[in-house]
Amino acid sequence: METTRTARLATQLQQEIATIIHQELKDPRLGFVTMTRVELSKDLSHAKVLFSCLGGEEERVRSQAALDHATGFIHGLIKKRFRLKVIPELLFRYDESIAGSIALSETLDRLRRHNQP
Repeated sequence: METTRTARLATQLQQEIATIIHQELKDPRLGFVTMTRVELSKDLSHAKVLFSCLGGEEERVRSQAALDHATGFIHGLIKKRFRLKVIPELLFRYDESIAGSIALSETLDRLRRHNQP
């Protein structure tokens, strides 16, 4: 269970990372990426940053590579902007739940069309 402080910090990190990615990263491999959520460890030393992106598998792999490459740069900017004893180590991962939700929605739409008279 997340505490209020942890939840608030996760939200602030998500917003700041999204701002950094959209305004300060100039990597051509980076597609249209959206930060979906940040999961913090209990001791706040690690942050799993979940993202989604438009496009297919190739676009996702290129965006993952760009984010992995920029992790140190993003961590350094966060260190300057947040007043914390420990800045969490960042780990970027693709958020599979978005793709699963879209697939489920499409399946339900097909079933509805199939069952209509």
